[in-house]
Amino acid sequence: QVQLVESGGGLVQAGGSLRLSCVGSGGTFSNYAMGWFRQAPGKEREFVAAISWGGGSTTYGDSVKGRFTISRDNAKKTVHLRMNSLKPEDTAVFYCAASKKKYYVTAVHTEYDYWGHGTQVTVSS
Repeated sequence: QVQLVESGGGLVQAGGSLRLSCVGSGGTFSNYAMGWFRQAPGKEREFVAAISWGGGSTTYGDSVKGRFTISRDNAKKTVHLRMNSLKPEDTAVFYCAASKKKYYVTAVHTEYDYWGHGTQVTVSS
């Protein structure tokens, strides 16, 4: 059983930056591919980014390409999401997730086995 705890959310003005972090415990972190999803009020969960177990493969949702960067540090059991050029439409609760399919990067939320409780990101205009 893997526990995931997100941090780094907050209130930021449009055009600003934030870095989210997700720390894992209770398992071997490098056994998992990691992903970030987000959900805004009244909207469906949206894929943001994913990274394979060693960081060699990454993929991004279309709405964040070129603005967000996912990275991981297996020694620290942490995955980060660097978010630049934030827009009001980025406002959402951001969730970290872990997938046992460590070699793959997937945007499909059902492929993920463990989820954090989320961190709120609010971007003001």
